[in-house]
Amino acid sequence: MKLRPIFFLLLALTLSCENGPSGKETIEVGPEDLHAVVDKVTEIMIHDIFSPPVASRIFAYPNIAAYEIVAQANPDYGSLAGQVNELTPVPQMDTLLGINPTLSALIAHMDVSKQLIFSEDKFEVLQDSLYQRWQNTNAAQFEASKNYGLQVAAHIKEWMNKDNYNQTRTMPKFTVDTDDPARWQPTPPAYMDGIEPHWDKIRPFYLDSAAQFKPLPPPPFSMEEDSDFYKELLEVYEISKEITAKGDDSEEVAIAKFWDCNPYVSVTRGHLMFATKKITPGAHWIGISKIASRMTNSDFDDTLFAYTKTSMAIADAFISCWDEKYRSNLIRPETLINQHIDENWVPILQTPPFPEYTSGHSVVSGAAGLVLTDIFGDGFAFDDDTEVPYGLPIRSFPSFNAAADEAAISRMYGGIHYRAAVEVGIDQGRAVGELLLKKVQMKHKATVALGN
Repeated sequence: MKLRPIFFLLLALTLSCENGPSGKETIEVGPEDLHAVVDKVTEIMIHDIFSPPVASRIFAYPNIAAYEIVAQANPDYGSLAGQVNELTPVPQMDTLLGINPTLSALIAHMDVSKQLIFSEDKFEVLQDSLYQRWQNTNAAQFEASKNYGLQVAAHIKEWMNKDNYNQTRTMPKFTVDTDDPARWQPTPPAYMDGIEPHWDKIRPFYLDSAAQFKPLPPPPFSMEEDSDFYKELLEVYEISKEITAKGDDSEEVAIAKFWDCNPYVSVTRGHLMFATKKITPGAHWIGISKIASRMTNSDFDDTLFAYTKTSMAIADAFISCWDEKYRSNLIRPETLINQHIDENWVPILQTPPFPEYTSGHSVVSGAAGLVLTDIFGDGFAFDDDTEVPYGLPIRSFPSFNAAADEAAISRMYGGIHYRAAVEVGIDQGRAVGELLLKKVQMKHKATVALGN
């Protein structure tokens, strides 16, 4: 890793001197502590069954809270205030109070995270164990750092609570247009309502508006056999038949299942219906961020930088994608194939409960892959073990963009998207990611990618 500027070293020495006379050690907070907190939030989000768009919001705000503290202490990094929509500077850190910046950052992260989840009690088990450890190491430093971390968390929560999320909780459910054959209809087995139909009203982090990267519309709906739309529909059916004929060991089936990331998968057994536990597309890419940070031996600050930048790209990618989903309101392949081609056909993946165009995983993967490439370098090969806890094997990729391309095509293999949604979707996501790289400057000076 690169050497820290003299200012940061002096800050560390100052903290050490202040805590030295008391005989207490400086509290060490490393990247593994941050990983543990992010992993716990992910675990709880799976338990609480948050939708993919909502999950992206849960990742972004805690990372920004922590990052804004680190940006004050580490001259490599600059504040997001004035760059991210409506974010004002957080309270100034007074280093004379013996504040440990990384400790304050993680405390702020946890405090914001706890407000965003339902099962707070599950999160407090980890938080309380960390608090006890830090308290026992250096009570004075812990209290000073905690007080400041909670100040910053309060500032971020006030900003967060103005992003229109709370208002969207009371907006009406999505109305299904049963008279128009082109419009989305709920799909089996649960026939759930369309989720988050008002997500376009959420304040983006850096996009000018939800519609800034409005994609071209999908091919015009037509069930004429020579139409572009029907050809794409038939392609989904034929690909599915071809790869399922190969058996469960098919590479295409493995790809589809690896990138499923659908927290709404329902299982029916007799009269009982329940949901299986899976991460969201955003959580998968947060997991990839963790893999890359560990591979490069990134310290706390650099790890947090990767999490923050990637989570903002993911969050705005969902806003951009959901804006289009409920504009085009396109019917899913499963519905049309059952109606017009094969009433017994079932896609490899369970169709998620929202309109088809564009593909959410494609948009999110395009954005995340581009941003991670900018952070860690092109041609960054990695083994992705993110899905191992959910019963899926490791897959290896030569680069982040290659992983994004595979995530996109997995939606066709899975039988839940047409080609246009995949190809247009990944371009849409890369446009969202490219804007972040151009518009939001998080580093004060040019530095090489962490992976180089």
